[in-house]
Amino acid sequence: MSNPGESDPTPITSARQLAEWFAAGSKPRERWRIGTEHEKFGFRRADLAPPPYEPGGIRAMLEGLMRFGWEPILDRGNPIGLKRGEASVSLEPGGQFELSGAPLASLQETRDEIADHLREVREVAGPLGLGFAPLGFHPLARREDMPWMPKGRYAIMRQYMPRVGSMGLDMMLRTCTVQVNLDFGDEADMVEKLRVSLALQPLATALFANSPFSEGRPNGYRSLRAKVWTDTDPDRTGIPAVVFEDGFGFERFADWVLDVPMYFIMREGQWIDAAGMSFRAFLEGRAEKLKGHAATMGDWADHVTTVFTDVRLKRFLEMRGADAGAPAFLTALPAFWVGLIYDDAAQKAARALTREWSVAEIVALRNAVPEQALEASIRGRRLRDVARDVLAIARDGLKARGLGEEMFLDPLDAVVATGQTQADRWLERCATAWGGDVARIFSEAAI
Repeated sequence: MSNPGESDPTPITSARQLAEWFAAGSKPRERWRIGTEHEKFGFRRADLAPPPYEPGGIRAMLEGLMRFGWEPILDRGNPIGLKRGEASVSLEPGGQFELSGAPLASLQETRDEIADHLREVREVAGPLGLGFAPLGFHPLARREDMPWMPKGRYAIMRQYMPRVGSMGLDMMLRTCTVQVNLDFGDEADMVEKLRVSLALQPLATALFANSPFSEGRPNGYRSLRAKVWTDTDPDRTGIPAVVFEDGFGFERFADWVLDVPMYFIMREGQWIDAAGMSFRAFLEGRAEKLKGHAATMGDWADHVTTVFTDVRLKRFLEMRGADAGAPAFLTALPAFWVGLIYDDAAQKAARALTREWSVAEIVALRNAVPEQALEASIRGRRLRDVARDVLAIARDGLKARGLGEEMFLDPLDAVVATGQTQADRWLERCATAWGGDVARIFSEAAI
């Protein structure tokens, strides 16, 4: 695997190149694929503590998985990820184990890929005395209890995060998500998809809410993970208003990303701290920390990965609003978005439903759902009622694909029918069967 920043040494000679980088992701419909990613917390079965990198922890997991044909990705000699075909396994800063799935044609393939990965993880984790649980926020560990993985980029981010938000280190160490990467046809299609998915991302947050506990007790939120993102780094997170402005497209987005502060560049296998300097300053030779280095397209590609908006535009769209959850929910997330934006009629219906929502209203909804989930409202409508309409659109979109994928929305229909998110069910379990013992969530949530 190429080192970040060194995969494309092409010099940047104009801002137009940056917009063209995004535009190169445009694909005809027959090449649209589904790429699903999810993270999960490791825990030692003996004491439920998060496992260290080594000994007997995350490094051993990576090495154990190599028997299934995974090849190591190294950082200064340490395995920090795995690659197999178009899929990869990577580590979040606190050792959260992430599967970045291959681009697949159907949700059935997505389901099978996730099942195969979870089986491999169980086979390796068992003899090590480890377990893994997909939850939105770590239910027991304090921030200082979490280990740090030996990835060079994380050392830079660790120093920078407390300067721009109070919860950035919690985001790095104590959160897990599920997301899906989806394609667009051309610039106009990208704009429509991005507007629909940003407007409905708070609904996804509510439907997938799965982080009601922290440090061994209820925390007052259905999705503490989503709350964390509201105080991580305002320069690179949230719902960028530029997306909803007239004339928005690849050039406008590239121009916005130019002013997002950087974290780093890589040269000759070494990370160089650029934290706080905008990419625009780097490009114009005004970044004091980067004197003597010329910006490359590889640097741009790395920088785009540090933009953490609720939907991230790269050469595809990343839907980033959901807590990690039970395996059925790991497949429900791509089903939700594929149904909404991979069928023209469904996409138009979703856009019609959200077209009149202002950016201020969407942001207010985003701020309400971490605590209220489906009880939040927009324009006088409960989000639970909005969800019924949106799920009907998504189901019609999946039916139109003709692949028998509608069943993957069933867990979300159940959430809306009962009004109970995964978080609500855990809170009920804690108050009844667990007798208030939050630690019991690991045995029930383990994959």
